[in-house]
Amino acid sequence: MSMNDQFFRRTDLEEGVPGPRRDLVGYGEHPPVVRWANEAKVAIQIVINYEEGSEKTFAMGDGVNDGLYELPFAVDDQRDLAVESMYEYGSRAGIWRLFRVFDAAEVPVTFFAAAVALERNPEVAKKLAGRGDEAAGHGFRWSNHYEMTRDEEREAIKLAVESIEKTTGTRPVGWYCREMSVNTRDLVVEEGGFFYDSDTYNEDLPYWTKVNGRSHLVVPYSLVVNDARYIVGTGYGSPEQFFETAKASIDRLRNDGDDVGRMMSIGIHPRVSGNPARADALARFIAYAQQFDDVAFMRRIDIAQTFAQQVPKPE
Repeated sequence: MSMNDQFFRRTDLEEGVPGPRRDLVGYGEHPPVVRWANEAKVAIQIVINYEEGSEKTFAMGDGVNDGLYELPFAVDDQRDLAVESMYEYGSRAGIWRLFRVFDAAEVPVTFFAAAVALERNPEVAKKLAGRGDEAAGHGFRWSNHYEMTRDEEREAIKLAVESIEKTTGTRPVGWYCREMSVNTRDLVVEEGGFFYDSDTYNEDLPYWTKVNGRSHLVVPYSLVVNDARYIVGTGYGSPEQFFETAKASIDRLRNDGDDVGRMMSIGIHPRVSGNPARADALARFIAYAQQFDDVAFMRRIDIAQTFAQQVPKPE
């Protein structure tokens, strides 16, 4: 096919292209009317991306240093101790500040847990299990799945499940990896023990899809109210901007022009929002949202199960 032929196409080349087919229509104008815990209209889902200690480092033999660092500096050919220490802040101090915020507000959260990160700090696994938080799979290590072969990815999912079950006492039933591959969803369904995956950003509601003839639930995630934007370009310049974005999101979802109940995802990283000023913005938003009777804080698995009860999977 020539360059001009590709330019003038109006549809995807679906046949022979690996990965799921795109769906640009979704629910359309009339999504299903869902109510959450305590008949709430909006379900807020806080995700803790727990990755510290599993990221790419020279110390782990990767020959590269990971990104998402507070400053735009990089060491290319040796250990970057500055980057490593930022990640250490998340597991040493930041996660415990966030736990204090959640304990004080009495809100449950879901961990997108990289298995090796929990192995290296078992007290975090113990704490989240004791709180009743959910540990969803976030990879064996915090690695890009699109860089793996299909067999490598299958093995990484298997190892992650075994490890998280060992450290937390419960196998993960949700999955969200770092940069999914075209094989990820197939392999999650093939594994057989997952209730949902979150490897998409395309909805404000869960939805059912078909994978090799089997119904599979997707609970979308979001990178909008997400603290990665503190350290990524065009992001938050201050904790106040995070708070205002979160506040505007919940205000609109509560009064979105129809009676449809929706979900709101908040993405947090201990090395980022575990810092005092950013943790304060998160705590202030939680307090703001808790004043409303039509808002509920829920784990991702509870959102998935509540949705499935009200919108059963298609046969």
